[in-house]
Amino acid sequence: MESINPLRILVVGCGNMGASHAKAYHQLKEFEICGLVSRGESKSKLNLSLEANYPLFEDFEEALSTSKPDAVCISTYPDSHEEFALKSLEANCHVFIEKPLADSIAGCEKIIAKAAEKNRKVVVGYILRHHPSWIRFIEEAKKMGKPLVMRMNLNQQSQGFMWEVHRNLMKSLSPIVDCGVHYIDVMCQMTQSKPISVSAIGARLTEEISLDNYNYGQLQIRFEDGSVGWYEAGWGPMVSETAFFVKDVFGPKGSVSITAKEAGGTGKSDDVDSHTKTESIRVHHAEINEKNEFTQPDEWIDMKDEPGHQELCNREQIFFLKSIQEGLNLDDHLSDALNSLKIAFACDESVKTGKTIML
Repeated sequence: MESINPLRILVVGCGNMGASHAKAYHQLKEFEICGLVSRGESKSKLNLSLEANYPLFEDFEEALSTSKPDAVCISTYPDSHEEFALKSLEANCHVFIEKPLADSIAGCEKIIAKAAEKNRKVVVGYILRHHPSWIRFIEEAKKMGKPLVMRMNLNQQSQGFMWEVHRNLMKSLSPIVDCGVHYIDVMCQMTQSKPISVSAIGARLTEEISLDNYNYGQLQIRFEDGSVGWYEAGWGPMVSETAFFVKDVFGPKGSVSITAKEAGGTGKSDDVDSHTKTESIRVHHAEINEKNEFTQPDEWIDMKDEPGHQELCNREQIFFLKSIQEGLNLDDHLSDALNSLKIAFACDESVKTGKTIML
């Protein structure tokens, strides 16, 4: 272990995810928050909700030099990820960073190279990798043979604060890049195969975003082993909630589906807690007898004790701590984060060019 003293952590970005990560640090005795950084009022509100009196900063560089952290948690909008991560690593800090690692491939590669140069840990917030139900979903999908057909979406009928968040996110990324990296990562884990091409479509359904972006997108991936997958994401007050929650995989031996009746219900599409819930997994076996009838009933795997969003954030931070204390090799972790983003950006290119992109 590096030290028995708590790890001094600077929290940059105090909105949805930043607040959840700060709550994790506040609860875990191995961490000590040495500052909260944001441009608006979110840092003061966070202090109030934590019943704490952590130092508050408007400016990131001032916070970094004043608070002298051991680690930095970056939960700002993606267009600032590269700058903040590089400055943190330059100051010899470990970094926890919300996905995506950066808003460009070159930015990701710079961060990975700087982490290696400085011998510091960088963990990317791939929250589904810490979720027991999603881990089980991937395990069950692997039992269905090859090729796999993977169908997933996360459409969000956002309004009020969440529409403000989505509009800000779309200043640098489209929904299929920002959210898609999670599900592309899941598909890569399910197939354990190399993606060979992507095609995607998109539509701009609002005047409130720039002309070169779109708030609805759907991507399709082809893998070397013959597997195929699609992912769909739309953000905004006009988005339909009818099918916002599809998480479904089938192969020659049957299918595996997440069936979240509660989390997939009306009014839940822009609720961050609903995005990770599974509730139950339905396993269907394709085996049939001489009369072409199924030989066994569907299985239901009950996930009622699954962790909520805050507990998942706690688990992410425990992994971050472990990576620092035990010197975990994060090469594969960073390589996977870079790979899923490369695929997502190729999908973005496909939307804008109307062409299939070979990887």
